Amino acid sequence: MSGPMLLVILLLSIVFIVVMTARYKMNAFLVLILAAYGVGLACGLPVPKILDGIKDGFGSTMRAIGIIIVEGTMIGIILEKTGAALSMANWILNKVGKNNATVAMGLSGYVVGMPLFCDTGFVVMSPLNKALAERSHISMAVMATILSTSLYATHCLTPPHPGPTAAVGILGVDIGKVILLGLPLAIPGALAGYFWATRFGKRFDVPAKPEMTYDQLLQTYGELPKVWRSFLPIILPILLIAAKSMTTLPGHPMAPGRLLSALNFLGEPITALLIGVFLALSLVKNWTAEVLDGWLGKALGAAGMITIITAGGGSFGNILKITPIGNYLGSTLSQWGIGLFLPFILAAALKIAQGSSTVAIITTSSLIAPMMQALGLATGWGPVLTVLATGAGGMIVSHANDSYFWVVAKFSDLDVPTAYKVQTTGTLVEGIITMAGIWIVSLFLL
Repeated sequence: MSGPMLLVILLLSIVFIVVMTARYKMNAFLVLILAAYGVGLACGLPVPKILDGIKDGFGSTMRAIGIIIVEGTMIGIILEKTGAALSMANWILNKVGKNNATVAMGLSGYVVGMPLFCDTGFVVMSPLNKALAERSHISMAVMATILSTSLYATHCLTPPHPGPTAAVGILGVDIGKVILLGLPLAIPGALAGYFWATRFGKRFDVPAKPEMTYDQLLQTYGELPKVWRSFLPIILPILLIAAKSMTTLPGHPMAPGRLLSALNFLGEPITALLIGVFLALSLVKNWTAEVLDGWLGKALGAAGMITIITAGGGSFGNILKITPIGNYLGSTLSQWGIGLFLPFILAAALKIAQGSSTVAIITTSSLIAPMMQALGLATGWGPVLTVLATGAGGMIVSHANDSYFWVVAKFSDLDVPTAYKVQTTGTLVEGIITMAGIWIVSLFLL
């Protein structure tokens, strides 16, 4: 089959994914599976090879990231329910000073965004955000944008969030290395959102209408968990995973032995995050059925659909790998010399078109996977930077077809025009600055 025809097949599959998920609101898993069948049949693959490709892609992706997403979701739910998220935010507020509400919310969003999905984190932090805005006489256009972009930075760049975790599984990347680079590279994006909000968002006067004051909010939770115990379920798993990944780098000082074996075991993501789950559960005073079944069951329900969609993306990506599409596109696009900007542009286009950052990152990872070698990104830090570039593209832009857009607008009393002016533009600036940071780092690592 000719190269141009392969390109037509790929473009039609992308159009199909966008139209069915954005316009007809079909579940992304079913859309990705149908796209996998369609590409395989259109490329003339034998039916048994198509079926094996779909099953192999689904299974290998689920094996790589399924447990990680479930455990990460459990940690987030428990930290939300126990008030640990508020405890961390309250500690940050006390450290930076109650007169620095904007800085406090930016830092809180970045930290709380590590375990909590961005929309959940925004809902949980919204009462505090409103109370601080009202006390500091700061427009909600400013405070909402700061909180939303800081949450978004870690949501799109760092596991165990579903988008980057899916990219890790599809591209076969070391998750620890993604965390090692993703957390610091999320900072420029969060800072971009902060400065955009404080410089541009202040033009729009949106008074805060909190349901309770800051002191009343703290009273509703009663005694909050101790700060160090609130941070521990996040920090310890990250340190363990990062430490294990560092032992794979050239020149690491650890010699083979029991200590290295123990670190490799404890730093395995599914083990490290399981430790995080039980550290989070230690914040609960009574392990009732509501906690052990209700809270954890809610986490399973939230994570289940995400992992299924992610595995569907793995099926689609595997079909692309076993067709000539990947090799053709890789050899063609490599001549353009855009490297890391290709996954960024693809993810941004898909995000703008259909709204979901997770679907955009999954689909882009599936498209990029068979091209990695031709693009010169298959070795060293190339796969890690590809995951991050895809996540940066997934930030651009949050508008009306994105559920997060409506969460931010609704919980901050922003009308739609104002939400477009601050949330949509803020995420655009955030994504561009994040990609700029990734590109600068790539100059030293690639």
